[in-house]
Formats: sequence, C-alpha cells, structure tokens
Amino acid sequence: MLDPGVARDTLVSYGGKYASTLILLAATGSFIWYCVVCTVCAVGFVQTLRSYRKPPPIVQWGADAPHVTIIRPIKGVEPCLYECLACTVRQKYPREKVHIRFCIADRSEPSLPTLERLVQDFPDIDVQILIEAEDAVLQDGTLNLGPNPKIRNMSRAYRETVGDVVWFLDCNVWVAKGVLGRMVARLEGKGTNRKYKFVHHLPLVVDVEPEAIQSQARQLMQSGNLDSDRTDTDGQDISLSLPNARQQRSFWNTGGGRVEEMFLSTAHGKFYVAANSLLIINASNGKSNMVRRSHLDSLTSGQGVDYFSSNICEDYLLGNLLFKNQIPAEKAGEVWGRHALCWGDVALQPMTSMSVKGYWNRRIRWNRARMFAVPIATFVEPATESLLCSVHGAFAITTLPFFGTYLGIPKTWTAFALVWLLSVSIWCLADRIMYLRLNSASYVEMDEDTPEFARLLRGDGMLRPFWQWLRAWVVRELIASPVETWALWGGSQIEWRGRKFRVSTDMKVHEVLDATTEYARGLNGHTKARSD
Repeated sequence: MLDPGVARDTLVSYGGKYASTLILLAATGSFIWYCVVCTVCAVGFVQTLRSYRKPPPIVQWGADAPHVTIIRPIKGVEPCLYECLACTVRQKYPREKVHIRFCIADRSEPSLPTLERLVQDFPDIDVQILIEAEDAVLQDGTLNLGPNPKIRNMSRAYRETVGDVVWFLDCNVWVAKGVLGRMVARLEGKGTNRKYKFVHHLPLVVDVEPEAIQSQARQLMQSGNLDSDRTDTDGQDISLSLPNARQQRSFWNTGGGRVEEMFLSTAHGKFYVAANSLLIINASNGKSNMVRRSHLDSLTSGQGVDYFSSNICEDYLLGNLLFKNQIPAEKAGEVWGRHALCWGDVALQPMTSMSVKGYWNRRIRWNRARMFAVPIATFVEPATESLLCSVHGAFAITTLPFFGTYLGIPKTWTAFALVWLLSVSIWCLADRIMYLRLNSASYVEMDEDTPEFARLLRGDGMLRPFWQWLRAWVVRELIASPVETWALWGGSQIEWRGRKFRVSTDMKVHEVLDATTEYARGLNGHTKARSD
C-alpha cells in the first residue's frame, strides 16, 4: 500500500510542475502582448516624426476642382468659435466650388449671432445656416430619424449637398488654409494611382489660457467680427466669464485641458497614426473626415448620414462602413483605397478651463460610446497603457528562463520593479518626443489669418515645461486604465450635447428622459396634434 507521505509528496510535485507550466505560459503570453503593443507604438512614433515635420505643399486646383459641401454641426459657443468656423471660408480652393453649411438645432442656439456675422463677413462664398427646427420634412414626420442630435442637425445639409464630395468638420476645429485642397487631392488620388473612399485628419487639442481667448474675443468684437452678447450653452457670456477662472486656477480645476492636449499628441496619436499606417483596422475620428455622397448612399440604400441617426459613435460607423464594404466601382473591378490619413495636416481644437473631472467624464463618454462598435479593442485597451503594459513586460522578462540564462536577469521583485521602471521611463521619453513634435506645429502653414492659439504653437509658446508636462502625463497614465475599465463595466449611459442616452449592444442609442422632459414633450405633442 502506498505510503500517505509519498502520495502527498507526489501530488505536490505534480502540482508544482503544473503551476510552473501555467506561469511560463502566462509569461510567454505577456511577452508576446508586450512586444505587439511596443511594435505598434514604435510604428506610430516613427511615422509621426517622419510625416509631421514641415508644412505640406499647397495643392493647386482649377476648373477641374470638384464641388465640396462642408457640413459643420454646431452646439453652443466653443472657445475661438469664430476663427474655427472662418477657417473653412478662407480655404485656398476655388471659391465657386465651396459650399458651407452651418447646422444648428433651433433659433435659441447661442452661436447663431456668430454664424450670422460670418455670413455677412464673407458674402462672396456660398455660406448658409440650416436650422433643424425649420426642416419641413423632419417636422411634418415625412422623415423619421433616430435620436442622434448631431445627425439630426446635419440631415438637411447632407440632403441638399452641392456636388458629390462632402467634408464633415466639427465646429470646434481649426484647420490651415491649404487643408481642403490637400484633402480633395488625397481623396481623388491626385498625383497617385489610387483614389480613396474616405480621408480624415489626426485630431489634436491645444489648451489655451482663458486670458488669451478673452484677448482674441475683444479683438474680434473691436473689428466687428463678433457680437458682444455671445453666450455659451448655460446662457453665460463666455468672453466675460473666462477671466473668472483665474480665481480657482488649480490643476484639478483647470488641468483637464492639459491632460487632453497631452493625451491626443502622445498615447492617442501613436495608436491613431500606427493604425492608419498598417491599415489593418478602421481607425478614424469624426473631427474632420471627407467622403463621397454617392459612395455613402450606395451602402445605405440612399439614406446617407440619416442611416446612423439611431446610433452613437456615428463617425466610426460611417468610416467602418466604407472600410469594410465594396462600392459599385470596386465590384466592377476597380482598385480603391479603403481610407487614408492626410499626413502632415491636423484637426486642431482649442480648449480652455476643463477640469480633470471633466476630462474623466469626457473619456468615459468616448469609450462607452464605442464599446459596442469595437468591443475587442475596448476590452483590451486598458492593457495597452504604459503602466499596465509594462507590468506584462516586467513579469515576462523576470520569469522566462531565456532572460535569466542569457541576460542574467534574476527572478526577484527588485528586478521586476527595475524592469518596469525602465519600460515606463522609455515610454515617457518617447511620448515627450512625440509631444514636442506635434505641439511645436512646425508643419502648420501660417499667415496673417492664423489665429493666436495656433501661432503660439509655432513659437514654442504652447510647449509645456517638462515638469508641467510630466504632471499631466502621470495623471493621464494613472487614470487611463481605470477610465477604460469603468467605461466598459460601469454601465451604458452617456451624456452628450446636454441629453442623456443609453447605448445598447446593437450600437443604437435610446434617449433617457426624466419625468419633467417626458411630460413637456408629451404636452407639446398633444398641442401640435390639436392644432393639426
């Protein structure tokens, strides 16, 4: 009969071998993951340094220039709104081929005076203000759209486009004067052997001091280019309320913009550029993108942007639709590029006085909006961040026999900590280099109409001292994985454009109404029915 002690020792021995095998498998998986993430980061890093060095050349267009309809949905008074909207009117492109549509919900929109001023200031170009509440086919029920407020704003502009090329551009974005010409050239394959179905820009944020925005607002008002009564979505005069931010100028109250600025030019920038270099998956952002209406209509049974009216994250879904599906020309045998980043140009958003909590909420909303659109990417995203990804690397390097045998790295907690610290330090250094390249804006064309927030970039005025930058970097890295984890597991409700929505697994959104709103809408509907 087997001695109990021998049996116990045998089980422990087998158990130890089994546990050791599992640890080695886990370490191998961690090493592979670490190498994949680092490779993607390296591709984004190198491609950024190569592609964002100097201003891209102006593309000259003549009679062969296609008509372009520029659609800009607007909600509230964003910082530097006049300059951000005026940049599209000032594009170096045949003026008779440019058609600009500012889209708002109703006449109570606080940005309306600014829009009316823009129409007056540029009478020689086709600029129109389209109001959702005055769209007959929406109001009489002929066209029944979902709750997405951005799509509802843009619906009429899209239905009334002039020409086939459509440029969707957020209201809070500024671009240089040559951008439109280069975008169309990229879309049309000018100078190359391939046209593209969809082109877009790398998004960046510049955090501007409130005093700088106030100074610019005063200059515009003095020149008659801005009304003094412009208000934000809370009904406050934005140009007068900004200086009050100085009373509570702590990092936690106003540092969210610095964190966002740093994030988009480092972590987000690396993966965005890498994804658009490798073209394995669709990676597009809704800040600035250009498509052909004929292509979009062919894939949506003629609905165009209305097709996404029940969805959130419509920018990604639109790009993904074109990325994954063949247009009629492709089915006929033509070769088309799925989508392309416009290298050397950026969609620049000025921002001011956003708190760190505001940044947290912004990231939660953004991640939660896309978690059902790209579930796998959303699920693994926390492990791509520097702190957690470096844990994978340190665990693998201090566990796998290869590193101990050939590099003499011991299997100790001290070695683990040192490897982790080295990995994070290299990651931080690469991010700092990327930040210096993108935020120096040496690649942005400048002239007399370039707004102050973009001019500051060229003169190193917006390059944060290292310790200021490092503070934003550390805060972003510490909260990155918690933000992504909470967005994934903390529910499906988001707040967007002042309204609450619940995101469902089919990527559709359902508006969440409180009792007061439901009653008011029901009353309005009853009154309308009686009047009819």
